[in-house]
Amino acid sequence: MSREFSILIEQDAEGYYVATVPELRGCHTQAKSLDTLMKRVREAIDLCLEVEKEVPKASQFIGVQRIVVEV
Repeated sequence: MSREFSILIEQDAEGYYVATVPELRGCHTQAKSLDTLMKRVREAIDLCLEVEKEVPKASQFIGVQRIVVEV
C-alpha cells in the first residue's frame, strides 16, 4: 500500500534544510542538502508510521500563507 504525504521544507539560519510532515505529529528531520533531506524524510516517515497505532487519515494540503505581525 502506498501513501502520499505533503512535506514542508524550510531553511534555517545555519543553512540546514528542515522538513516537517504535518500529517504525522512530531515527524521532522534536517540535512545540509535537499537530496539528503529527501532520503531522511522518507526514513522519518517510516519511523513515525511504525510507532503510530493507526495510520492517520489523509488530509488535503491547501498551502502556506505568510503574515506580518507587529512586535
